[in-house]
Amino acid sequence: MFQTLLEDLRHKAEWYGLPPTGKALLRTAFSDGSTAQILYRLMRFCQKYRLKSLAFVVYRLNAAIGHAIIGRDAELGPGLVILHSLCVVINSQVRAGKNLVLEHGVTIGAEKNQAPVLGDNVFIGAGAKVLGGVRIGSDVKIGANAVVTKDVPDGATVVGIPARVIKIYGKRVAPAREPEWDAEDLTLPAAWCGRE
Repeated sequence: MFQTLLEDLRHKAEWYGLPPTGKALLRTAFSDGSTAQILYRLMRFCQKYRLKSLAFVVYRLNAAIGHAIIGRDAELGPGLVILHSLCVVINSQVRAGKNLVLEHGVTIGAEKNQAPVLGDNVFIGAGAKVLGGVRIGSDVKIGANAVVTKDVPDGATVVGIPARVIKIYGKRVAPAREPEWDAEDLTLPAAWCGRE
């Protein structure tokens, strides 16, 4: 538990542009969101060693003090960074690799008993939602308020509702062409009505 927590704090210090010194790690431990990170790691430790009642108490404590609801069976890899924990909700079935970075208001939730699986080095912006049995690749950036309901490839940057890929490893992706309105009679285009 302590090694994983140390990796979390090192990654958070790096995120803030601080050197990995003891002073920087201590400062990071008292920054916004760190309470939720620490309580999550403590809860997982209790859960792993079958201290389920204590794990439940720490879970409720995280909701009250850290303002984050992170399921007791959620597996989030080392290097977890929660920048601001207010309104962070993560389902128990979620699996994530290393270096997951979350801003406030993020929801990673299950739908129809299927939960997201996230790769390594994923950033999720403020208010974003990742829902259902989607697979999020590694090196992915999810923009603020995006709603992700489909798989996202490695290296993608996604934005919008529903989320769409705008970049892959920094290179722009051509946007999908939208049908045009018929200005004559203001009816829906044939493509939208299934007449093509």
